[in-house]
Amino acid sequence: MGNPIPRIGNPIPRIGDDAPDFGAVTTHGEITFSEWQGGDWVILFSHPADFTPVCTTELTEFARRNGEFENRGVKLIGLSIDSIHAHLAWTQNINQNLKIPIPYPLIADLDMAVASKYGLIHPGESSTATVRAVFVIDPARKIRALIYYPLANGRNIDEVLRLIDSLQTSDEHACATPVNWNQGDKVIVPPPKTEDEVVERLNSDHEKIDFYLMKREL
Repeated sequence: MGNPIPRIGNPIPRIGDDAPDFGAVTTHGEITFSEWQGGDWVILFSHPADFTPVCTTELTEFARRNGEFENRGVKLIGLSIDSIHAHLAWTQNINQNLKIPIPYPLIADLDMAVASKYGLIHPGESSTATVRAVFVIDPARKIRALIYYPLANGRNIDEVLRLIDSLQTSDEHACATPVNWNQGDKVIVPPPKTEDEVVERLNSDHEKIDFYLMKREL
């Protein structure tokens, strides 16, 4: 076996880790991430480069649907390893050409400091651009989910919203969500841990597939 491929920057933060804190210049001014977040959920997403077509479609769709995130108590913040001047020129270009203002901040990260903390440089894909990543960060600043995409493939904002709904529902109702779950669907009852819990579930009015797999309405 040969030598392992060297890694650039820090490892990718994992689910359950504290989201790395940082200070940065953004299109909304200088921020310290933890202070900017406050007590809200956050979607931190990276894009490969300003003034590129796929990234433009993503940035504008996040902007169009910003209110849906706000209604869920979620703040959006974007990032690429471009300068603040490039970010400002791009957002102005988008507003001028597509009539869509960008309501959330974009992090300028020319020195790759934030990208390194979040594991956003994948040399096998590109050493000069961040991959497309989504980090879902809860109000306690824990990473709850992460999704990575290659440079050529845009994200599905419906799925990002669905994931937020699923996480918030699981937290609020102490349940899990099944495949393809959407708001209004039945949720999964946590599996029993004792014989008494088996009996309790079997005697309940839940939808019963088996003793370990049951669904219920919220």
